[in-house]
Amino acid sequence: MPTLDICFSPELLTLYDLRGRVAVVVDILRATSSIVTALAQGVTHLVPVSEVAECQAMAAQGYLTAAERDGRQLQGVDLGNSPYGYLDGAVAVRGRAVAITTTNGTRALHLSKAADTVVVGAFLNLRAVASFLRQQQKNVVVVCAGWKGNFCLEDTLYGGALAYHLASEFNTTDSDATLAALDLWQAAQPDVANYLLKSAHVRRLNNLESHKDMEFCVRQDVYDVVPVYSEGRIVSV
Repeated sequence: MPTLDICFSPELLTLYDLRGRVAVVVDILRATSSIVTALAQGVTHLVPVSEVAECQAMAAQGYLTAAERDGRQLQGVDLGNSPYGYLDGAVAVRGRAVAITTTNGTRALHLSKAADTVVVGAFLNLRAVASFLRQQQKNVVVVCAGWKGNFCLEDTLYGGALAYHLASEFNTTDSDATLAALDLWQAAQPDVANYLLKSAHVRRLNNLESHKDMEFCVRQDVYDVVPVYSEGRIVSV
């Protein structure tokens, strides 16, 4: 039986051997939720980059540009890090490719490249990711993007939710991290949005008047999309 483990922060990834495993990278608020939404809305692919200048330079190649730091959209780009950027119609995204850089999510993607497969996870595609993992039958590590290296409540909740859905097919009892995430999910499951009001990152978003983003990002199974990061691109499989 394959195992499911949870890495609470990219800073801890040196403790995990990702070779032969599937890494599920999650940044609920908001990078991976935005990526899932982008592909569901017809974006052809996304290229995660580390630096803002690199992102902006890709506009010359026909890419839409999405850049965020500390929760705020940067100047001189088309999109920020909100899923509503792909939904509200202000920027036509269907059939376009996007270069994206964020505070936490794109870094976690780059640090997970040693895995056999790197999947982008969100509550928005929770069941689709769970189904994909069942098909792979490989050990899984959920890589929580966190906040600047620190533990992040909402990403860990996602790990618990995924473990809950896979508990009958994956070993979720050998890792204290997974057991802790499962306990948190059991506490939050009746009302995830309300539970996360205590989260530090939710308070940051609320200060930026982005509360609607949190409410959208904790919706479950909105999209049947499984984004995979390979050879520098994120595409839907």
